[in-house]
Amino acid sequence: MPNDIQSLLLALTVSMLTMAVALPAVMGQVNAAARRAQAGVALQALGWVLLLLSGVVQADSMADRLLSTLSMFGITGGLALNATAFDLWCGRAAHARMPMLIALVMPVGYGLGFSSYAFRVGWANGLLALQMALVAAPLIRKPAVPVGRWRWLLVVALLAQMVVTAWRGVLGGFFTADFPAFLWPHPVNFVFAMVANATAVLSLAGILLAHRDEAARALERLATLDGLTGVLNRRAWLLQANTEMEVSTRYNHPLAVLMIDLDYFKQINDSRGHEAGDRALQFVAKALQAAVRSGDLVGRYGGEEFCVLMNHADAAAASAFDRRMRMYLTDAAPRELGCGLSYSAGIAMRTSANDTLAAMLRRADAMLYAAKAQGRACTLDAQGLQLQRF
Repeated sequence: MPNDIQSLLLALTVSMLTMAVALPAVMGQVNAAARRAQAGVALQALGWVLLLLSGVVQADSMADRLLSTLSMFGITGGLALNATAFDLWCGRAAHARMPMLIALVMPVGYGLGFSSYAFRVGWANGLLALQMALVAAPLIRKPAVPVGRWRWLLVVALLAQMVVTAWRGVLGGFFTADFPAFLWPHPVNFVFAMVANATAVLSLAGILLAHRDEAARALERLATLDGLTGVLNRRAWLLQANTEMEVSTRYNHPLAVLMIDLDYFKQINDSRGHEAGDRALQFVAKALQAAVRSGDLVGRYGGEEFCVLMNHADAAAASAFDRRMRMYLTDAAPRELGCGLSYSAGIAMRTSANDTLAAMLRRADAMLYAAKAQGRACTLDAQGLQLQRF
């Protein structure tokens, strides 16, 4: 049995090392979450290497203490890094404060109390089990972004490891005579080695699937968002706006469309450079997103032209939105961009059950060009009445 357990743990270490080498090669160019996952796996692999090396030096020697303590840093530190990666993949901030704290406290306590076998085994396995539970808990919670079933693979792996690790901690801390050594032929060691090997495979699958999910979301963002401003691109805006138009027609609630075109934008590019023009577009896009309500849609229609769809909005609401935007640009643009910024706009309201988005866009576009003809820096409504001028 000892040789079987040792062989299983050696196989686990080889698997972890293989994962540490293979993940960067398989993932290719990665984001912050994947880099943390890769570093976490590499740290855990190093921890297992050091733990096995501690078994070939003299027991309870300084070398044993050093290698064992460093192995705890690797295993807990890698798990904490993985926790931050999982948070990012679930659309949350990468905090994982408690797993990080355990990654610092557990090895320190382990090294200080190394001379007591019962303490170090109970301390290390108890805190590791707690750390695994803390890493699994956020994965069980509903993610902030849509994710696949990979999180449940990781939850199963973490909870299985948690159970056998806690079991080893209780035996080592309170029933030391039945569990006097790391490779002692006790059923818990055999189960631990088997579970560790199985969950390593589950963890690898979970990490790769999580990375695939993130890559798919990134492709979706590229397909739907304008690369410069971060608002919806024309195609995505039209698709979503048509859906909102159908809902508006079905339930007979008001809907407004605004077409906005920045005034004299070419002069900004010519006099200040295209980088300044890009900053102006980003500034306006950010202002539009801040000014709209939940459920409204902002899109870059092309060049320096933006479209806004306002749900449940009558003419007064559209006018109020336009007023807020103009007041903000008048105040903030000189401060943020170093130059004034204005726009011309046209507003169209849904007029009947037979109205279409294409027809509304044509009316808004006609009002936009009429606003330009009247001297720019103003907004015209569907009746051609001037609503705002700054």
